[in-house]
Amino acid sequence: MDNKTEGAVVIEGRAAPGPFVFVCEHAVNTFPAPWGALGLDAATRDSHAAWDPGALGLARALAAELHAPLVRATHSRLIYDLNRPPHSPGAMPARSEIHTIPGNAAVTPEARRARTEALYIPFHAALRALLAEKLALGVRPILVTVHSFTPVWHGSPRAVELGIIHDADPSLAEAVFAQARAQTGLDSRLNEPYSAADEVTHTLALQATPMGLKNVMLELRNDLIADAAAQAAMATRLGAVLRTAVAELAKREEAA
Repeated sequence: MDNKTEGAVVIEGRAAPGPFVFVCEHAVNTFPAPWGALGLDAATRDSHAAWDPGALGLARALAAELHAPLVRATHSRLIYDLNRPPHSPGAMPARSEIHTIPGNAAVTPEARRARTEALYIPFHAALRALLAEKLALGVRPILVTVHSFTPVWHGSPRAVELGIIHDADPSLAEAVFAQARAQTGLDSRLNEPYSAADEVTHTLALQATPMGLKNVMLELRNDLIADAAAQAAMATRLGAVLRTAVAELAKREEAA
């Protein structure tokens, strides 16, 4: 695996030839220096507030399934949520779900800039460079961000199993939604449990929309991808969905 590490980002399988590019902004729950644990206890650091459990394993399995590179984070989303712009309160949240984040309670403008320079700017620069490399090689990349969500939200169970989310261009998301319902048997829903209105499509809007690249965000309920075997099985199912959705979308666009 040809990995490139730049502190804030790891690119796995950079030279993989497929058109898909997978992104996992909430890959890990690591709290390295200089920020440290932000005053959080171990339970909070292990919770969904700090990362997306199962998302990295799923993203890696999808990348292998579809011969694609994977761009992933190296720090907890609570230090900087790479799927949020620097001016968003959610980039360095003082509260996440039921958890108070002491180290984010009074982030100064200077500290906000330091985190942005250390994490957000290099992550998105590396992703943009990878997309540019694909385009230069004559491959029009398809951007897929991979996330997970909790089965219970503020005490209420969630029935949805697969959320398929879009930003400005709904075309790929709608095609993936149709194929997920046809092929997987999962309770699949469009723009649930989150949507662009919840600020969750920043990476898509920043990286794909300006160049007119097809894109989609996948949200898996994390109890369905709790271990490596489940992640591999889900990647096989979703890999087929993505392949078919892209092929069907291409047919429709050619016929239009």
